[in-house]
Amino acid sequence: MRSAKRVVIKIGSALLVDREKGLRQGWLSALAMDVAEAKVRGADVVLVSSGSIALGRSVLGLGTGALTLEQSQACAAVGQIRLARAYEEVLAPHGITTAQVLVTLEDTEDRRRYLNSRATMETLLALGCVPIVNENDTVATDEIRFGDNDRLAAQIAVTVGADQLILLSDVDGFYSANPKEDPTAIRFDLVEKITPAIEAMAGDPISGLSKGGMKTKLLAAKTAVAGGCAMAIMEGSVLRPLKALAEGANRTWFVAQSDPQAARKRWINAMKPRGELRLDAGAVKAMAEGKSLLPAGVVSVGGNFGRGDPVALVSPAGDVIGKGLVRYTVAEAKAIAGHRSGEIAAILGYEGRAALVHRDDMVV
Repeated sequence: MRSAKRVVIKIGSALLVDREKGLRQGWLSALAMDVAEAKVRGADVVLVSSGSIALGRSVLGLGTGALTLEQSQACAAVGQIRLARAYEEVLAPHGITTAQVLVTLEDTEDRRRYLNSRATMETLLALGCVPIVNENDTVATDEIRFGDNDRLAAQIAVTVGADQLILLSDVDGFYSANPKEDPTAIRFDLVEKITPAIEAMAGDPISGLSKGGMKTKLLAAKTAVAGGCAMAIMEGSVLRPLKALAEGANRTWFVAQSDPQAARKRWINAMKPRGELRLDAGAVKAMAEGKSLLPAGVVSVGGNFGRGDPVALVSPAGDVIGKGLVRYTVAEAKAIAGHRSGEIAAILGYEGRAALVHRDDMVV
């Protein structure tokens, strides 16, 4: 675990919030030490944290019964402020700047929003921040919800190209059956491939404050490993859980099928282009050297595409030499084609992105 270059940590509500006492301040402060240690060794860290509704309902005195959608959203609105402040207060003494990022399922399914989210997260991480990500429960309705933060964490891990995802949970790994119901259940230290037999083993225990059971964790694992990210499930209530994990605490690791970069390239390559960008020889050479595609290297634009859509990258001879996710609409791309990046603002009337297709969104 200490070899991770970019790690996403998912924190469940039951770990963060006590029904009677509210926020588990001591546990959170200890987690901050783990995060600080990871940052010192050069790793990027993203926290996907549940807890806003649980904190909000405590403040609003709504007890432990079922909440209506409107009550849940009200609790989230109150709790998000307290959740963000709690992380800020425990990480600031370590010299770590925090940022709140609220997302919905739509933000990851729509390519334009996905690119926006990815660009924002990459910028925050490059600036040394620790993003605190949560589902935007204040506005999300059932049809645009993840529904649990296990799958949200997996999607965030894939979005930022993390090599490890750690689910801090109320169970210490993946078992052959529910260990609370079957005393013969065994825990797996390592799952190299998620087979139908493994999927059949997933029960669905749900704790009082959290929504994600083992089925959702397995779905998260499938998303993560397909995106080149290894995933661990561990019991997180111990102080310094990441330190405990690195020192051999009970856990289950799901093995990534490739590295994040290769998985992303395969995903882009499998897409059907919505248009094409015909390039000059200089752009072809620059892309072969691993550089982004700038507007100056584009000779012509064809097709009908929006921002975030896949486009074919075509050589001067007419050969398709790659694919990429374009950062402008077809009308914008036609307007800035052949121009320097510094001219984009004057042409479009607003400050755009320097690259037409960023190297991270391209396969050659």
